[in-house]
Amino acid sequence: MVVVSSDAILRYPVVGARRFSNFAFAVIVAIGAIGFLLAGISSFLGVNLLPISQPIALEFLPQGLALSFYGVAGTLLDVYLWLVIALDYGGGYNEFNRTTGIATVFRRGWLGKNRSLQFEYPLADIQAVRVDIRNGFNPKRALYLRIKGKADLPITEVGQPMALSLLEDRAAEIARFLAVPLEGL
Repeated sequence: MVVVSSDAILRYPVVGARRFSNFAFAVIVAIGAIGFLLAGISSFLGVNLLPISQPIALEFLPQGLALSFYGVAGTLLDVYLWLVIALDYGGGYNEFNRTTGIATVFRRGWLGKNRSLQFEYPLADIQAVRVDIRNGFNPKRALYLRIKGKADLPITEVGQPMALSLLEDRAAEIARFLAVPLEGL
């Protein structure tokens, strides 16, 4: 992760849908969907389209039809997954700029006229950096900006919980850069 830092600007990139796990899952779903679809089509046509099995031995009704349905459903899911990866859904950055006096939280969204979400707040309105740490079965480790007159704004990426040391370092660096208190540690 590349952090842009100078005396006047602190910028953290936020990883969106372009993660290795998403790529791997999309490839696995594609392989499975194509396999099911080819097995269903093979049972319908009576021609073996899969070299590793004998789907022509299946009756089209109901086994071949069910396999075709699973293949189409898997293909649609795979198209959705690749679209989310291509759009880098959830990706963006957090930028704190002393020169302009603005904190910017930018995230990429879904297709449409509101494709991007960008929140800008004056640095003077940021009251604190809050750390939320919950361990257990469903752990949560998140950073929030406490903004005057607004709800707390989350600034961590979605996905695997961030390592505690990285979370603490990032929270301390942002709080020090903004000269605001650090809450929750």
